Formats: sequence, C-alpha cells, structure tokens
Amino acid sequence: MCWLTSPWTTFTGLEALERISAISEEQGVRASILSARGTQCVDPGGPGHLRTTQNPRAPRPPPDRRLLVAPPAARNEAEAEADARDPAEPSPVAAMNQRQAAARLRVVLGHLGQTSARTGVAYSTSRAVSPNSFHPPQFQYTQHNAVLSLEQRKFYEENGFLVIKSLVSDADIQRFRDQFERICRGEVKPKEKIIMRDVSIAKSEYIPSERMISKIQGFQEDKELFRYCTLPEILKYVECFTGPNIMAMHTMLINKPPDSGKKTSRHPLHQDLHYFPFRPSNKIVCAWTAMEHIDRNNGCLCVLPGTHKGSLKPHDYPNWEGGVNLMFCGIQDYDENSPCMHLVMEKGDTVFFHPLLIHGSGWNKTQGYRKAISCHFASADCHYIDVKGTSQEIVEREVMELVHRLYGIPKDTSLQEVSRYRARLVKGRRISL
Repeated sequence: MCWLTSPWTTFTGLEALERISAISEEQGVRASILSARGTQCVDPGGPGHLRTTQNPRAPRPPPDRRLLVAPPAARNEAEAEADARDPAEPSPVAAMNQRQAAARLRVVLGHLGQTSARTGVAYSTSRAVSPNSFHPPQFQYTQHNAVLSLEQRKFYEENGFLVIKSLVSDADIQRFRDQFERICRGEVKPKEKIIMRDVSIAKSEYIPSERMISKIQGFQEDKELFRYCTLPEILKYVECFTGPNIMAMHTMLINKPPDSGKKTSRHPLHQDLHYFPFRPSNKIVCAWTAMEHIDRNNGCLCVLPGTHKGSLKPHDYPNWEGGVNLMFCGIQDYDENSPCMHLVMEKGDTVFFHPLLIHGSGWNKTQGYRKAISCHFASADCHYIDVKGTSQEIVEREVMELVHRLYGIPKDTSLQEVSRYRARLVKGRRISL
C-alpha cells in the first residue's frame, strides 16, 4: 500500500480538512495509517506534512511517482508476525498505531485549517480511487476532462467566463470575413438567416454593403460560416462545459457599426438564457471569437463576474433616447455597483461564458466595424421548456412575428419548435434536443 499525491486531490485549506475528515469517518481512521506494513504519520518538520514508513521488502517506486517516503525502518518481530495474520484482523501493534493515528490526525486537521494557496492531500490507493471518477465537489459548471487546467476550471466556476487566447487561426477568420462580405454584396443569398440592421439606419439608405448589416443570426445553413461551429479547437473546449454530445443551437456573426452618435450600437446588459427555451443552463455555453482587435473604443464585451450563479432575471427594452435595436433587451433589476470587467481581445481570442452571466457591449466610437462570430452550444441531453407565462414569453412573440414576416412560418409556432429546427448536432449523438 502506498500514499500518492494527485492532481485530482488538490484542495486548499478547509477543503482539505473536509476531505480528510470524510475519509477518516468512512474508513474508521484506517485510511490514515498503513496497518502492519507501514505507518503514515505527521512530519514534525511542518504542519500538514505527511510521510510514510514502508516495508523495506516492498519494491521501490519509480522516481517520478511523487511518493512521500521516509527512510525505511527496520522490521521488528511484531511486523513479521503481522504478515502471517489475517489482514482483516489488526495486530496489537497496528491497533495501538490506530489509536495513536487518531490523535495525530486531529493535529493534522488542526494544521490544515489554515488556508494555503495550493495544498496536496494524499489518498490511499487501496481504495481504488479512479482518476476518471474522482470529482472535486466544488465543480458544478465544468466537466471533468484533461483540457482545462485546475486554475482554468476554478476561474470559470467562480466568474462564469474564460478567455482562451489565439484559439481560432487567422486563416479561418479570414474565410469567415470573406463570406460575410459576399453576403453584404449580395453575391451569396442568405438561406434562413436573419439579417439585422442598426436602428439608426433608415430604410431609404439601403445599399448592399457592410454598412447595412449589423448582425447575421441563424447561419446554420451556410456551410462556410457554420464551419466555425465545427472547428475542433472550439469543440475541444465546448466539451468542457457541455459534455461529449454537443448541439449548436444559436449562431451569430456580429458587425457592430460605427455609432451614429445616438449610441444605438451598444447592447444593454443581459443574460443570453433569456432567449433560449432549453435547459439546464449549466450545460449551455457560448463561444464568442473576436475577428479583430476589440477594446473599449470599438465596443468590447463587458461582463459582471460571478453573476452566472444567480437566476434568470426579467428583461425588457431600455428607455434609450436614440432608440434600441430589435431584441436588444436588457436586465431591469441588477446591482449597478457590481464590479464589471471589459474584455480586451485580439483576433482569434475566444471567450466561453455561461448563459446566465450578465454581460453587454459598449458603443463603437471608431470609424471601423467591429466583428465577432459566435455560437451557443448545449449538451444534447438538455430538454426544451414552454416559455408561455414566463418572462421569456415576449421573446417568443417577437421571434414568431419576425420569422412569420420573413418566411411565412405560422405565428402560433412555439419558440422551442424554432430552436429545434435550427439545432444541429456537431459532436457525439443527438439525444433530446
């Protein structure tokens, strides 16, 4: 038997205390000692340090196993006798060691009550703890795999978003940009896409150009743009939040125009879940990729860290003097003193964020167009909900009016039927959505 430190058993302070306490209760303190073949004890060299005495006849571990081994002790007659005993029956020496270990463990627990930045906690391999089944209990927004580091998982769990630098290549971004420009020039006819124009642009000004399109929604039928939703580098991270069966649910290419002076290019603070008739929220994630340098001058994203831990709040159109774009709803009730973070991003940087995270974007003060491409993904085992009678009913009504006007879809169609029609499997197998 040996004791190992492992990346799956890294806790801090009180978490370590709770983990060791749980092990000791479950195994009657026997998980903290090594019966007759070795005894784990407190190292007097420092609080919370563990060392292990082992049977000198046991094979030496390879040097990269990170074993916590003290110099071997000489076997005595009691240890030799213990070899012949029934393993289930502790020897007198082992029984005494158990009682002593209980007292030592209380000392260790007292020391571990002091929070540290990163504390390794050992577990006994005799418990057959599988790395694939050991999940630290504090993670509820991320899935267990080898992609995200412990620090990245903790950051997303606490803040509700995570930026991955230079994730999408320049070549792919250029292909998305070229396809968008072809759509703007009318060379590619949108199929089932929703083309949106900033409210400040009058219909009489319409000329096929980049200036006329502020957003393309629902490009699932455009093979070139939809490539974004199938990029392996994107799905590798999406799986960290949704699991292995992944559906692409909602797609957008955003072309934030230079503001006309009325500040209509800004987007009020909102939660994306307001627009979605499927749950649970913890298995939904947005991937949002900058197609060029984005900062506060051209309207970068602004997020309120940690707000994903709350509930879906009522949304409505803000009372802005210059007007508000269609479906640019905002939260009416939030703490205006909440800390916010502006996400300055370079081309190819991608932010993954939770659908309950409160976020928005500022107005574009430059003369250029700020572009980003995004997709909301969900686990294929999510389920649809009926939004009638909820704060989301206004969204359903507006979407139905829009698709009825554009495509003749009956107005009594539900939002979940539209979502089901747009949903595309991008990895794994389709289950519920």
